[in-house]
Amino acid sequence: MKVAAVQLSSTADKAANLDVADRLTRAAAADGARLIVLPEKWSVIGSGEQLRTGSETLDGPAISWARATARELGVDLVAGSIVERLEGTAPLLQSTGEAKLANTSVHVDPKGEIKAVYRKVHMFDVEIDGRAYHESDVEQAGEEIVLSQTADGVQLGMSICYDLRFPELYRILAIEGALVMVLPAAFTLPTTRDHWETLLRARAIENQAFVVAANQIGSHPGAGRSGGRSMIVDPWGIVLAQAQDREGHVVADIDLERQREIRSQLPALANRRPAAYRWPEPEPAAQPGATAAPAREPLGSAGSRR
Repeated sequence: MKVAAVQLSSTADKAANLDVADRLTRAAAADGARLIVLPEKWSVIGSGEQLRTGSETLDGPAISWARATARELGVDLVAGSIVERLEGTAPLLQSTGEAKLANTSVHVDPKGEIKAVYRKVHMFDVEIDGRAYHESDVEQAGEEIVLSQTADGVQLGMSICYDLRFPELYRILAIEGALVMVLPAAFTLPTTRDHWETLLRARAIENQAFVVAANQIGSHPGAGRSGGRSMIVDPWGIVLAQAQDREGHVVADIDLERQREIRSQLPALANRRPAAYRWPEPEPAAQPGATAAPAREPLGSAGSRR
């Protein structure tokens, strides 16, 4: 099975973004890709105001294009993520009274039908190199982990960008049957440089899954810079393809029989011991005047049960 990751340098100009996405999606299909993944916020990226202006519902122009194109080309298309306008369901912003948006990935099958919709679970509320990002100021976190399936029956685990730093999500997807993890992203330039490949290969190795990661590249208006290096990684952690530092696409063959061999010969997923895994209990808040609780014994010490 041949897969592709498309790398874009999106802006707040939706028409221009769509033109480039269309051209590169067609180029990936011409190279034989049957599964094509676009990056995060491929249809519009920018400031909070620009995101709101460019937001749309799932029957808007971005997903309508994705459905028509997947049907025309006969491919499974993970239409990166779009900025979705949630009508009547999202909490309101206290500052303006407007509804929050969602960062939403849509998988469209070769018939042009929507197979799955995933809304990003982990909000990017961080500080990188002195720049603060507050995704939750305008976007509502999703609440569901989503597994989809290609027309050929290959199970897809869906995720978006910052989700990559949360291995729990990928482990659940692997346990539920995901063979390929798809990751639309707009990873910042510093974190692409220092963390991107390491995290992608870790998620691939620990879940013995293929990872198809489509990243943004270059500067975005009001949204910093993305680092590119879109990548396809195999279940052994080998990088099968990596994009150059420009818009374009990369294609690789994924060998599902080789994946079966890896999972059989090194059965880490089968050797899990869920009954032995316990989440730490949250520490209760200290009450004024209360006596401090005795220190816990370190993990592995005599008498430790965790």
